[in-house]
Amino acid sequence: MNEPEFAPSRILDAREFVAMTREILDPESVARERAADEVTDLLSSYSSTQVSTLATLLSAVAACEKGNSALEAELHAILELMSTGHVAFGHVAQLQDIRLKELSPELREYVTDLLDG
Repeated sequence: MNEPEFAPSRILDAREFVAMTREILDPESVARERAADEVTDLLSSYSSTQVSTLATLLSAVAACEKGNSALEAELHAILELMSTGHVAFGHVAQLQDIRLKELSPELREYVTDLLDG
């Protein structure tokens, strides 16, 4: 299987990466939503390890998310990270913990599509 080309233009340094992960874990859903949007804005700035780590972290956060806007942003960020070719099913497996029947049809479809790969 050929993986897509992935050559970051500039890799986030340790401080930037830690700051990003802290934002993803913020107690406020508005902040988590903003952080997920920022993940997609910086897509070309991650190493392959950072990509898989962010996907894993976002999946865990999404599995616990209560805010629909934040959840949608997190799922979109995961989808964008998956496009790099550095995210395996194991990185997003925690999405299985989301109770699909509690979601809107659009979010339900988003989660199903991500799990189907």
